Amino acid sequence: MRIGLIAEGGYPYVSGDARLWCDRLVRGLGQHEFDIYALSRSERQEAEGWVPLPLQVSRVRTAPLWAAEDDGVVYGRRARRRFAECYGELVAVLCAGGATAGSGSSEGASATEADRFANALYGLADLAREEGGLVGALRSEAAVRALERACRARGALRTAREARVPDLLAVAAHLERALRPLSLDWYEDDGLGAADLCHATSGGSAALPGLLARHFCDVPLLLTEYGVRLRTHYLAPTESSPAVRSLLAALHGRFAAEAYTRAALVTPGNGHARRWQERCGADREKQRTVYPGMDASRFAEVGEAQESADPDTLVWVGRIEPAKDLVSLLHAFAEVRKEQPKTRLRIVGAPSGTEGAAYLSHCRVLAAQLFPDEAEGPHTVGDNPVSFEEIGGPEIPALADAYASGAVTVLSSVVEGFPIGLVEAMLCGRATVSTDVGAVVEVIGGTGLVVPPRNPRALAEACVALLRDPERRARLGAAARARALELFTVEQNITAFHGIYLEIVSRTPVRRVVLDEAGEPLPFAVPAEAHVPGRWTDRNARLVARGGPARPTAAPVRATAVPTREGAR
Repeated sequence: MRIGLIAEGGYPYVSGDARLWCDRLVRGLGQHEFDIYALSRSERQEAEGWVPLPLQVSRVRTAPLWAAEDDGVVYGRRARRRFAECYGELVAVLCAGGATAGSGSSEGASATEADRFANALYGLADLAREEGGLVGALRSEAAVRALERACRARGALRTAREARVPDLLAVAAHLERALRPLSLDWYEDDGLGAADLCHATSGGSAALPGLLARHFCDVPLLLTEYGVRLRTHYLAPTESSPAVRSLLAALHGRFAAEAYTRAALVTPGNGHARRWQERCGADREKQRTVYPGMDASRFAEVGEAQESADPDTLVWVGRIEPAKDLVSLLHAFAEVRKEQPKTRLRIVGAPSGTEGAAYLSHCRVLAAQLFPDEAEGPHTVGDNPVSFEEIGGPEIPALADAYASGAVTVLSSVVEGFPIGLVEAMLCGRATVSTDVGAVVEVIGGTGLVVPPRNPRALAEACVALLRDPERRARLGAAARARALELFTVEQNITAFHGIYLEIVSRTPVRRVVLDEAGEPLPFAVPAEAHVPGRWTDRNARLVARGGPARPTAAPVRATAVPTREGAR
């Protein structure tokens, strides 16, 4: 079958967020044909290029979310009236508030408001398809005035009524960016309309092209979220005013609810994400949990090794940022040292951006304050009880070596989605101590110790318990590795998605109908192999309809890329 894989800021870009799991999925499903539709996040991301693509990728079409040039389309009076009606209705729903997907499921949201939002959204999409792009209209003064009228209307949210001119301009600009996919030329028969299935690899902007392919061409949509985009929006730090935050939350909530409603199936990456999706309006009957697939071979040598690691070393691995709460970890380690004076702590990771760099400096200062007699000189293993290191150095040349360097792996986060680092430690056969956040309990499944977040004393007690009991560490490490190999490998991920693809397509009506000489539909005229790479199948179907031979008339030819912001491979 042909899969339209839609990604935002991810595959196939080198610096994409979902690059690894998408690449593994495409390579693992060589029996299918993939068309990649990529929304890029920055000019730098586009300049860095793509990862090498396998042969089953027929073409790649890209479009930027970071910039949109005015296409020069000038609407006539009738088109301007249609835009004003649709855009006005859309922002009116946002300003009315009620129950957005993020504020408590769709329980309090009336079906009428959900329909109003959907009708306005697809009305704008129809306008863009018939009259040209929406960029100019969305940036116009008329759009800002429509937003202002909606904010001032009777029944609007109090925060919306308090919006000032800078707030209106900020929200209008965000709306223009969020609605850019409406103006793309991806929704014809030579684009997503030719796909048997659209697979959006995240919510938000990546789901919108899939919704439009369903609207225009009845292509079924599969939505995968390893991190719920609505949750990410809520947790993102912002200095925006309450009016802007309220309106943008309503927008993202409505987008999420529409995607969950229209998708044939929704695949959360864990139970934590699944509960978020249910709370935001997803139907439980349409959800299939598919855990991320990890490359277990990278950790096989460490996981299968018989020799034990340093029994007096704790290891933390990850991106250094405030959400990881290394401050609590350092205070907990100070308590551990009182009980186990020989214990060392290795913090392995690089800072995440400028905020992470500042946080790393703060943690270094704190470590020096907590261990003043031992913090002289450089932070190196053997000189100080706490070391700050990065992968690639002489002590830790590879990621697996980081987990191999200690007997117990610690996770101290206060915010976590799916804990990738925890799975890596499990694949290495390490006993773990983790905070109860995100999907940690679901991932651990009884093979490690879990404590409350922001509780250094509990974290310290759990670490001491494992440091003092090598047999328990060995049992937990073996059980953790067995669980990770069963649930969190690339193989299980690919197998799950292959079954889901077949399930969706098997329930989807055939959209290509072959007629006989009398103009009646000809049953079974479209063979199952009609969408393998090649151009012979259309003629073959006509021959079958006429009673002629069913054999290929030309050698298969790979599809060529459509030149819409496409780069050369």
